Amino acid sequence: MAATAATGVHLLRCLERREEVSVPFRHWRLSEVFPASLSLALVELPFEPALAGDSEGRRATRNHLRQFFAPAVCRRFGACRAVADGFRDPLVIRRIEELCGLELRGSFLRIEYCQDGNGFWLEPHTDIGAKLFTMQVYLSPEPEALAWGTDLLDGKGNLVESVPAAFNSALVFVPAADSWHAFRRRPIRGIRRSIIVNYVKPEWRSRHELVDPRRPVG
Repeated sequence: MAATAATGVHLLRCLERREEVSVPFRHWRLSEVFPASLSLALVELPFEPALAGDSEGRRATRNHLRQFFAPAVCRRFGACRAVADGFRDPLVIRRIEELCGLELRGSFLRIEYCQDGNGFWLEPHTDIGAKLFTMQVYLSPEPEALAWGTDLLDGKGNLVESVPAAFNSALVFVPAADSWHAFRRRPIRGIRRSIIVNYVKPEWRSRHELVDPRRPVG
């Protein structure tokens, strides 16, 4: 309970320190997203390592290897449970709603633990559809990982900026028709580690990906 409360309080403080950017679409950048001890515990989770090789521009290419903070995972690993409970904290949810102009009551929490190896890339996409909110928290401590952030694109597919992927920092946006982003192919010497947090609509089909498929947030 103490770890859960601490994560919620930390997330609220992190959201207050946000930087809002309007180009190429409205998004927010966060720093020190999780308490230091929790961020390090997330790095050390004993999940299967990343695979090198062409991802064909989609995470779905390796669906069978993807790792989510599902109920069994949260029961097994305290770090996963602390993150999940932090984003289920009603105060955190209300603050995200206020900042992003969202209604999240009745949605479901989905958290993916990503480990991207050399050869990984993502084609341009917007995350529209059943996703209401997207946050990617970068968790690679290597100095060169700063260059492994998300690529932000304009409506014509031109690169506007690559978000710096400082350790324990995050990119936040509301999926919309203009929220074009990608990850251009570039060398990954090590593991590009991150977690992706989404609140998704009730019709989300892949129920095994949800933190609690029986209970919406709110």
